[in-house]
Amino acid sequence: MDCARRRATPSSPSPAETAVWNPPPGSRRGEHREHGEHREHGESPEARERERLREQVEELRTEVGQLRQASESRPVIDQARGMVMALAPCDAQSAWWVLVRVSQHSNVKLRRVAGALVAGAEGTPVPESVRKALAAALHRVRTASR
Repeated sequence: MDCARRRATPSSPSPAETAVWNPPPGSRRGEHREHGEHREHGESPEARERERLREQVEELRTEVGQLRQASESRPVIDQARGMVMALAPCDAQSAWWVLVRVSQHSNVKLRRVAGALVAGAEGTPVPESVRKALAAALHRVRTASR
């Protein structure tokens, strides 16, 4: 009878059961909050600093790649600006805006537009979308300067 009664009556939790950490409502097991931040249980300040430095290095790598690409495409863009200045005729700022407009209206990156124009001067056919956008942009610059 004692065994049956023990099974039927709820008992208080054992000390081992109460020693289990129960996370606060709204948080997940294995995480806790410290100074308003979520972090993995047991993560050291050194580990957080390493992660922050890894993220910073990745951002810098991305920026360096973009700067290298820009420095490689700059001479071609300047050549294309000179070509637009001769075709329009216009100043350097207006030539830049012509290239920007052509890039936007042809949905081609500006460095590729510039490369197509320079290659076109050397005999390579310029893509039709770039040609049409360039003709419209040059027409606009010519009529604005009258």
